[in-house]
Amino acid sequence: MTELSRLAGKSFLIVGRAGMDLYPDPPGARTEEATAMTVCLGGSSANIGVALVRQGCKVALVTRIADDAIGRYCLNELDRYGIERTHVTPVGGEARNSLAIVETRIEDHQSVIYRNGAADFEMTVANVEGVDYAPYSALITTGTVLAAEPSRTAAFRAFDLARAAGLPLIFDIDYRPYSWPSAAVAAEVYSRAGALCDVIVGNDVEFGFMAGDYDKGLDKARELVAGGARIAVYKMGEKGAITITQDGEFRTGIYRTEALKPTGAGDSFMGGFVAALADGRPVREAVLRGSASAAMVVARVGCAPAMPTTGELDAFLADRPDPV
Repeated sequence: MTELSRLAGKSFLIVGRAGMDLYPDPPGARTEEATAMTVCLGGSSANIGVALVRQGCKVALVTRIADDAIGRYCLNELDRYGIERTHVTPVGGEARNSLAIVETRIEDHQSVIYRNGAADFEMTVANVEGVDYAPYSALITTGTVLAAEPSRTAAFRAFDLARAAGLPLIFDIDYRPYSWPSAAVAAEVYSRAGALCDVIVGNDVEFGFMAGDYDKGLDKARELVAGGARIAVYKMGEKGAITITQDGEFRTGIYRTEALKPTGAGDSFMGGFVAALADGRPVREAVLRGSASAAMVVARVGCAPAMPTTGELDAFLADRPDPV
């Protein structure tokens, strides 16, 4: 496995999707009762990219987008947020960008995700082989890219190329059952990916899924570190997180907030966590900054536009010195 000191370069290559999110207006409205929609950039990888840029890092995205108006919207948004998209390439035919309709409400929350014929699943080995990996500080990906071919093979090829260039591999498990042909395939592929990575982040359900038994999820996280990973973060929702490193493990709490929605927390956690590691902060502090980032985003409308800047995150933490 690779040492994490390279993260200090603060330049990240993210492999994964960009899409469009629609939020029913006014906030609190059910989708079927909405009178308008707020539109913004979406997709887990794009969201993580925005989170990192807003906390002082550089980001390039590798994915495919539909050769249509929605794809061009995503390109415009990537430009607006300052994400390099040289390797975001269009695909024609029936491929379409992912689309999510996400309610800004906690009670009886509804999210509807459209992923049929997803353009990002059309990413090929040629797409990832066209990247010069040497300038980057790490490769970040989410489990979504592994759910279908040819994206799955391309992602594993990107792992190989990044490793050959000396980049650490950072993996957000991000299990979405609706994207996979079967649970058995997903568990096998996730375990394969996790064994290759230096940093693995997921929740208790996701690690349990990788282990084949929910009750063995924490053991799976520990196993990955024992096998060579540098860090595994086992998130437990309101119960906080257990972080396992090669020096031991520790538990952290969460930051209470007035949540408007349950979505966006994972992407914002990853952005805040990785940005803090890149700043040279201790792992515990990095986890707490990730947790604070998550708390901020669930209290705001949208995901990408809700990602905090470093200054906003520092101000939030100054008012809340200790998690619960």
